[in-house]
Amino acid sequence: MTRLWLKQPLAVLADGAAGGVVIADGRIVELVPSGGAPSGPVDAVFDASRHVVLPGLINTHHHFYQTLTRAHPAAIDKELFPWLTSLYPIWARLDPESFRLSVRLALTELLLSGCTTAADHHYLFPDGLESAIDIEADEAAGLGIRVTLSRGSMDLSKKDGGLPPDSVVQDKDDILADSERLIGRYHDRSDGAMTQIALAPCSPFSATKSLMMESAALADAHDCRLHTHLGETEDENAFCEATFGCRPLDYLEDVGWLGPRTWLAHGIHFTTEECRRLGAHKVGVCHCPTSNAVLASGFCPVNELQAAGAPVGLGVDGSASNDASNLIEAARHALMVGRLNYRSAEAITARDVLAMASEGSAACLGRADIGRIEVGRQADLALFTLDELRFSGAHDPIAALVLCGATRADRVMVKGEWRVLDGQPVGVDLARLRAEHGLAAGRFG
Repeated sequence: MTRLWLKQPLAVLADGAAGGVVIADGRIVELVPSGGAPSGPVDAVFDASRHVVLPGLINTHHHFYQTLTRAHPAAIDKELFPWLTSLYPIWARLDPESFRLSVRLALTELLLSGCTTAADHHYLFPDGLESAIDIEADEAAGLGIRVTLSRGSMDLSKKDGGLPPDSVVQDKDDILADSERLIGRYHDRSDGAMTQIALAPCSPFSATKSLMMESAALADAHDCRLHTHLGETEDENAFCEATFGCRPLDYLEDVGWLGPRTWLAHGIHFTTEECRRLGAHKVGVCHCPTSNAVLASGFCPVNELQAAGAPVGLGVDGSASNDASNLIEAARHALMVGRLNYRSAEAITARDVLAMASEGSAACLGRADIGRIEVGRQADLALFTLDELRFSGAHDPIAALVLCGATRADRVMVKGEWRVLDGQPVGVDLARLRAEHGLAAGRFG
């Protein structure tokens, strides 16, 4: 069992680890205090004196396929509902080859931004793309990144009073059968799992009540998590009140989702009382500051949610509403958006948003083995340098990553293995990926 000492980092986001971190067998086995040395022999030493060491960042909401439609003329400068109705017909043309490239590119971008675990919410399964989640699992394994693959679904189309066109929805029985297949094949409940499955009917305006309830029962039977969009826009509130006679959170409770197995994307339009209910039931919320701003959806009440006891994580959201897959950048956006929302420079700090992107995100995914730099946790780490001009003059290295706008990690480790070295993803030809993905995206113009 090789013991690696990341020695004397410039800074580290952990107490009692100023002298570095010792890693063995994919785990953190020792934190070295300032001026100290490991308690036992080590087999290798990495000089981390140029690096700020963070827990590996965890992205709790994404739509990988949307990398094919960034800054699309059909959707620019629109809010959520018109944005979706413009893009659904374009996304309906997804094919396996283009989808595979979209996944590879999104995961590579995330790794480069210091992300070691990514949750994707894929809900589009046009004819020929029935194996979308299998493709995602294969690509993640190839890159060595942890994933929670949310088997998304839509069975409420325009003809039934929903938002998506008929061509992109599926039959409920087919959805549930495939969900069970994917759980059986990929869902690893063990400590240190690399791949897990969640069940994720897309939203109140694209999934039937029956699908929501049966997905919850299936998740309970197989011990997996539940995920959906909720509380994103006032249009959604109006839809739920008109269709179900209640607000979105009441609907969530009605279908049996109000519990610790669930984490939600966006969570913007919750009242103070609804935040208390979410906290009481330990429902997680993924804060998506960038897409919330791009689509002008509103401000997520992150402080109220956390005060109530709800886990709050961070997500980049889809690359057609972000339009990037960069989690350290999203942390900066969370800081800026949060301070605007609360009109206070003290309401949200740099360390607060980094905690959302690590420990908070881990809690949303129901994982106690990642998200912190502490003994026994998985050795998932993101190492950043402050060599660029933007950091010159910075006195607090950790705050500088957020305030000065870090965009790219120098090294990234997942389960004790380097997956990014000197700013380059291991085993990925970036020029080739860019060319192939760009060619594929051209078919969605």
